[in-house]
Amino acid sequence: SYDFFVSRFSEMCHSSYEDPDVRTKIRMAGIRGLQGVVRKTVRDELQANIWERQHMDKIVPSLLFNLQDPTDSGSPGCEKESPAELTERCFRELLGRAAYGNIKNAIKPVLMHLDNHSLWEGKSFAVRCFKIIMYSIQSQHSHLVIQQLLGHLDANSKSSATVRAGIVEVLSEAAVIEASGSVGPTVLEVFNTLLKQLRLSVDYELTGSCDPYSNNMTTTDQERQLQEAVIKTIGSFANTLPIYQRAEVMLFIMGKIPVPGIYPALGSPIAGFEGSRMIQVMLLKSLLQVKYTLYSFSNMLAALPSSFLEPLLSFTLMEDPEIRLLVLSILISLIDRHQNTHKFTFLRSVILSDISVLKLKVDKCSRQDNLFMKKHGQRLYRHIFLTCSEENSGRSHYQALYTLLALLSVELANEEVVVDLIRLALALQDLALANDERLSLYNRCAVHALSAAYLSLISQLTTVPAFCQHIQEVIELRQKEVPYLLPEDIFIENPRVPESLERVEGEVLFQQFQIAEVLGGSGYNIDILNTPFTPQITAFHCFC
Repeated sequence: SYDFFVSRFSEMCHSSYEDPDVRTKIRMAGIRGLQGVVRKTVRDELQANIWERQHMDKIVPSLLFNLQDPTDSGSPGCEKESPAELTERCFRELLGRAAYGNIKNAIKPVLMHLDNHSLWEGKSFAVRCFKIIMYSIQSQHSHLVIQQLLGHLDANSKSSATVRAGIVEVLSEAAVIEASGSVGPTVLEVFNTLLKQLRLSVDYELTGSCDPYSNNMTTTDQERQLQEAVIKTIGSFANTLPIYQRAEVMLFIMGKIPVPGIYPALGSPIAGFEGSRMIQVMLLKSLLQVKYTLYSFSNMLAALPSSFLEPLLSFTLMEDPEIRLLVLSILISLIDRHQNTHKFTFLRSVILSDISVLKLKVDKCSRQDNLFMKKHGQRLYRHIFLTCSEENSGRSHYQALYTLLALLSVELANEEVVVDLIRLALALQDLALANDERLSLYNRCAVHALSAAYLSLISQLTTVPAFCQHIQEVIELRQKEVPYLLPEDIFIENPRVPESLERVEGEVLFQQFQIAEVLGGSGYNIDILNTPFTPQITAFHCFC
């Protein structure tokens, strides 16, 4: 029996002897004693089970006590290691010896120690503990630690936001270390638990309480910090997975986003409409955290299946401008296979007469690209058009729309798609010309500027001289007579919006018949260009 030794050495680890030198020596002796017991039992033929709970509940807290004690840095003038340094070495050795069936008993006391001493709030010590754990245990067991943390997070669902945020922060750090691409057999369980925490946090934020039956109050700021931590952790976990599993995770998250009238609201009935909106925003932010690009797939239709793309595009029709902007950002991140997005950032506010300086990476469209655009192209164009029709769209929306159009042009455009995109840009010009009461003067100027900026880009990508010349001539005339129809005057901090748009006619507009003529002369099939663009209204609009 090793009970006596474990109890005595653990007691020595907690020594509070007045003389600091003597106290340090006693603690060091206790740590070495525990280290000796662990080593002895591993070699002992009788295999006394040091991993049993009653032993671990003494050994682990004794080690953590010395690991966290900032007052003991070793004897003055002594170059030997301190109790904290010896403890870390001993703790790593203990964890390194833990077999599959012993992990739970080794981790449970760590969680209890952090609970009992309110060490989740500070985060740094908890993170340090689990970094030691994750780097010390055998890699094939790391998913067990993740499962223990997830269970503990669930058990603390009604604890303060700072405690929950601390556990989530530790999970995030552990996920980065456990980057072998295997979170264990229950990958979706991880995300289910994290999404559940988001739903609960929304309820708590709206009610101001974590538990209606106790006095456990919370604040908006605390819950927002927790929500940001959960979103970051979803990204950390997802990005340790192989690409095919990231696709599954994105589909899983998408299936959890409430859509008014289609999917029921998540969370409690207390949350209501505002709760659903908050969850929509947070889950879309979570999707944005997942580093998932189509470049990793040869089959575009498999990479972005309808089951993911259709509900995602549906959110571009929501009245909430924050939700629409998040969806545009997600689409941009998905489509950008050659990291061209940052090159378009400058162009979103300025029209460039020579885009060769951008050094865009453009590949010839594959058969899969063509199939993808044949199936989803018209839906994408419709949602871009309808997003431009929203009265509460701001500069960020129009700039994101420009980036999306630009990426479609360099990533997925064959000749047919190029003509479709030009037709869409001309339809946007018509939208801005129509005296629609829903659109403010700023909105109409912004749509004109978006159309001009995009036509300038696509004309240079097609390298049809007469097309480029027409677009350039209109832009130069606008610079002289109606500069408020260009990005330089509109997509700025203080846009220069005119009192009216009465002078917008004739030569300051891009001419559809002239563009059709020059493209047709260069071999493009312009039949579709001569057909007015009419976005189809789907059943989803009723709910938005």
